[in-house]
Amino acid sequence: MMYTYKRRTVKNSIDFLNRLLEQMPFPIQRVQTDRGKAFFAYSFQKQLKEYGIKFKPIKPRSLHLNGKAERSHQTDLIEFYMKADLKDKNLNDQLEQWQFHYNWHRPHSSLNGKTPMDILVEKSAKTPLGEDISSKYKPENEPYRMQNYQDDLKNLRLLKKQNNAILKAT
Repeated sequence: MMYTYKRRTVKNSIDFLNRLLEQMPFPIQRVQTDRGKAFFAYSFQKQLKEYGIKFKPIKPRSLHLNGKAERSHQTDLIEFYMKADLKDKNLNDQLEQWQFHYNWHRPHSSLNGKTPMDILVEKSAKTPLGEDISSKYKPENEPYRMQNYQDDLKNLRLLKKQNNAILKAT
């Protein structure tokens, strides 16, 4: 999914999430992001919980954990953005056309020359249904995450101790 915004804001991140969910032909179980401020806003994380999506921010300075996204960004830069007029008011329409080409027609070496749509069709029978995914999602097990990595780790450890104490008491 591709779309441009003038600024990185929580509102735009939520809008992008909504656009993504409208277009995905399969249920989204997790969203993995860098530690950008907008992703750690309560309203963004609340929206993820309402959709039954787990939030998995990566460790700082660990771009290798987001390798597929980084590789896709590189392809987008070379094959689309370097040729596009970024000030064109129809940039998002052009992005939509590029995305269609990228997913339906462009062979990918990482997919052995197939397109993402070829792979989607091949794996569709194995793809779980939204109901199956949502029935396994437990929002109470998904804490609100903190942007500061060290504080986030401390909070997750504390929650784990509390959960273990509750389990022992029952």
